[in-house]
Amino acid sequence: MKKIIVTGGCGFIGSNLIQYLLKKKYFIINIDKLSYSGNLYNLKNIDKKKYIFIKSDIGDKKKMSSILNKYKPKIIFNLAAETHVDRSIDSPKPFIDSNVKGVFNLLEVIRNYNKGSMNKIKLIHISTDEVYGDIVNKSKRADENYPYKPSSPYAASKACSDHLVKSYVRTYNLPAVISNCSNNYGPKQFPEKLIPKLIFNILNNKPLPIYGKGLNSREWIFVEDHCKALEILARKGKIGENYNIGTNFNLTNIEITKLILKIMKKKLKNLGEKVKIIFVKDRPGHDMRYALNSKKIQKKLKWKAQTQLIEGLSKTIDWYMNNQNFFKSLSKNEHVKRIGLKI
Repeated sequence: MKKIIVTGGCGFIGSNLIQYLLKKKYFIINIDKLSYSGNLYNLKNIDKKKYIFIKSDIGDKKKMSSILNKYKPKIIFNLAAETHVDRSIDSPKPFIDSNVKGVFNLLEVIRNYNKGSMNKIKLIHISTDEVYGDIVNKSKRADENYPYKPSSPYAASKACSDHLVKSYVRTYNLPAVISNCSNNYGPKQFPEKLIPKLIFNILNNKPLPIYGKGLNSREWIFVEDHCKALEILARKGKIGENYNIGTNFNLTNIEITKLILKIMKKKLKNLGEKVKIIFVKDRPGHDMRYALNSKKIQKKLKWKAQTQLIEGLSKTIDWYMNNQNFFKSLSKNEHVKRIGLKI
């Protein structure tokens, strides 16, 4: 049974990935420092027979080295990261600490481990479509050779970590693959992000705040489809390569909001009187459009997103409606108050 480490495994994508990998008969070591968005609730019902949780920061070099030497994993999926653009506007330092310094420490630990091992660890580094920046031309989608033009401190920190990983592949022959994925949605996502915030506000009879005029365009992927792609990258991804992971389908923020309202009207019958769209001040440096060209992974590795948006949104809404204790397990200070307006 292959032993696999997932860093950031108590977060949104990490917890969904762990559940998927357990179904595929892997043994999982989950490493998470349990910051505000890491939540043990996300993994409360999993089978503990093939799973271990270790509270740690990937920046703790000594502890990470000890974990690798003890468990000797075949694969590390690195999802440990600060991810919210608004937070990076308010306070960039945690993003540098986690997304740059933390990745550097992780690379060093893997490099040192691999030097003395016949069975080298393969790193799957999970990045974002935001490293490509604003794809203003609506006839274009960013492929893996598209230049990096990050706009926010968050995107810049992820771009930096991608370049670090590539340099370790080139200089030290470290076995690593980078994935750049579009906007994820699904169960267990922290409600600072658009879709779970909308669902939370509808369930709690609150207005639906939309930045600017709601015309910012995003490509959406159901989290389980992303997890399936990551597992394929672990098995078949070519060392040193980037793979875009997306659906090739975009909606504006106002379109996704109206779609969620339409679905939830059917599920709730009656919405609260305060549930209405309001337009609020946009955040600084807000990119208008992200769009990926994912033909490479489709052609080379035979992966394609399977979940249609309506189906995925319905599953997501059902999960939040059936798991309202998830919201109670979070600090309201972390997701209710508006942030990201500092300039």
